[in-house]
Amino acid sequence: MSHAFRELLKKVGSGPHTSENLTRPEAAEALRAMLLQEAKPAQIGAFLIAHRIKRPTGEELAGMLDTYEALGPKLLPLSRRYHTAILGSPYDGRSRTAPISPLTALILACCEVPVILHGGERMPTKYGVPLLEVWQGLGVEWGDLSLAQVQQVLEATGVGFVYLPQHFPVAHAFVEYRDQIGKRPPIATMELMWCPYAGDKHLFAGYVHPPTENMFKTCLELRGMEQFTTVKGLEGSCDLSRDRTAIIGCYVPEIQDFERILLHPRDYELAGADVPFHSTPELIDQMRAVLQAEAGELLKSAIWNGGFYLWRSQVCPDLESGLAHAERLIVSGQVRDKLVQLATQVESQRLNYSAHP
Repeated sequence: MSHAFRELLKKVGSGPHTSENLTRPEAAEALRAMLLQEAKPAQIGAFLIAHRIKRPTGEELAGMLDTYEALGPKLLPLSRRYHTAILGSPYDGRSRTAPISPLTALILACCEVPVILHGGERMPTKYGVPLLEVWQGLGVEWGDLSLAQVQQVLEATGVGFVYLPQHFPVAHAFVEYRDQIGKRPPIATMELMWCPYAGDKHLFAGYVHPPTENMFKTCLELRGMEQFTTVKGLEGSCDLSRDRTAIIGCYVPEIQDFERILLHPRDYELAGADVPFHSTPELIDQMRAVLQAEAGELLKSAIWNGGFYLWRSQVCPDLESGLAHAERLIVSGQVRDKLVQLATQVESQRLNYSAHP
């Protein structure tokens, strides 16, 4: 296999004039060989750097997603009124701005929109705060649960989290290479589009650089994804900023293109500075203040994001009603109660495992 992989490496690593893009099957095979360690370590490192320099194509990312779908875990379909929302966030976390997606997930779950997030531990190259650590601070310990237990929590509460070290160990073992090469490899872009769910879904994928959105579009079209929204979000996440105009791409299958939406927070009296991230304990205190409906910048960010996602998930007919509904859910204590329910369900699963390992 290392000899076969060398041929794929030669295609992407031959320099700016003679390198070639991989076909979708070739990209799928390349990632499979790397994940299963059939390629040699030197080959893996060389491929990741060469592929980063060449830049991935949407077709290559589609092939890599094919491999993730073949080797990775999948939560089973739910019978719900709304499609399950998949919130894609960079695996190397956040270091400058407070993450909002856990609050967004709780808001959506209050309205029967199931939400699945995924990620791992602190990860190169940023080593920012991962979502798992945020959930832990809120009293939700996902790390010990089997995939079957996550499925039960998802069915009971509407929130699920796929944790790489526990549920996709071959992908987690690949993290070491990210540290060794010191650069974010193209598979980090692919992970933003991964949907570890077998049912109907609506993918929300964040990005920083505009060319990434075009790669999303090509990749997801090739894979037949019809429900997806792109967000030029905070640090590449799908969290909307309140400090600038939100650039949203809503894919329209009929025209096979994006409907571009520009949202100005000032038009909804929600403009302001994005909340900086200083430490996890401070972030958790800020989130708990939001759950108590205490006035503050993070509360406004939660309403801005919650309202947007309620609208895009078809719970509310427009953004204005989405914002109003998100605020009601927080002020009434329903979002706080959803967190209590979630923490209770997760702890129950952990205790069941301890009693019957």
